[in-house]
Amino acid sequence: MSTSKAVHPDDAVKLEDIPNVGPATAEDLRRMGIETPAQLSGQDPFKMYDQLCRIDNMRYDPCVLDVFLAAVHFIDTGESRTWWSFTKECKRRMLDRSPDT
Repeated sequence: MSTSKAVHPDDAVKLEDIPNVGPATAEDLRRMGIETPAQLSGQDPFKMYDQLCRIDNMRYDPCVLDVFLAAVHFIDTGESRTWWSFTKECKRRMLDRSPDT
C-alpha cells in the first residue's frame, strides 16, 4: 500500500491521494457526495463543513474545516499546504460568518 500523496492535482486519482486527506476525511467527503478529487474543484470548504455537521447532527472541530480548505486549495491551485497553515485564516473567517453563509 502506497502512502505517497499527489504532487499535482492531476495526479490525484482517489480522494486519499490528496495531501492532508486520509481515510476518515475521504469517507466524510464520500458521504457528502464527493467521490473524486476533481469534484472538489470550486467547492466552498465552509459550506462543506456546514453540510458535514448537518449530516451528522453535530459540530465538528474546526480542524476538519482546515483539512477541507487545504484539500480544495490543492485541487484548485496545485499548491500543497499543511492543513494547520489554514487555521489562522479559518479562525478569522469563522468570526465573520454564521453557519450556512
